[in-house]
Amino acid sequence: MQLPTLGVSQRRALAAAVLFVVALVVGMRVLGHGGSHAPPVALIRPVAGRHAVRRLLVVDVAGEVSRPGLVRLPPGTRIADALAAAGGVTGKADATLVNLAAPLADGEQVIVPARAAGAAASGAGAGGSAPVDLNTATAEQLDALPGIGPATAAKIVGFRQAHGPFRSVDELDAVPGIGPARIEQLKGLVLP
Repeated sequence: MQLPTLGVSQRRALAAAVLFVVALVVGMRVLGHGGSHAPPVALIRPVAGRHAVRRLLVVDVAGEVSRPGLVRLPPGTRIADALAAAGGVTGKADATLVNLAAPLADGEQVIVPARAAGAAASGAGAGGSAPVDLNTATAEQLDALPGIGPATAAKIVGFRQAHGPFRSVDELDAVPGIGPARIEQLKGLVLP
């Protein structure tokens, strides 16, 4: 059986009818008659995820830890939590020089000194835990303290040379870069 040959006008009419049917089916799906739509919750989840990431504290853990570097922790965590997130302290660490109970702040750096550096800083023999004397300690000994880097240690020595000996630990507040939180962390580790 052979199909009849269509003329040009008949082919145009057939094409127009097919286009009309396709447009009708697509239109019904767009208007919600027979189509399925993803629930709006799928669009909300990524936004909520981004906000949750912003609320984490980012802390730099350095020194004698298994995995030094940045760790992300929820607000309200302590230095002990940051050390655990960094894989814990190494066998060389002197964790007695770190206040494990101190609360963390976003952007803070936690340094775990080596046991040998802690003993040199305290002026005691191996395993000693005597406080560091702010008035006689070298920059290297001060650098071994938690939260005190080489630049801050140099500022402490420079301040001591310019203004005379420290009479109390609270006088560290006058040294640029040392605030009340750092002074609280150093209490018991240093003496005037």
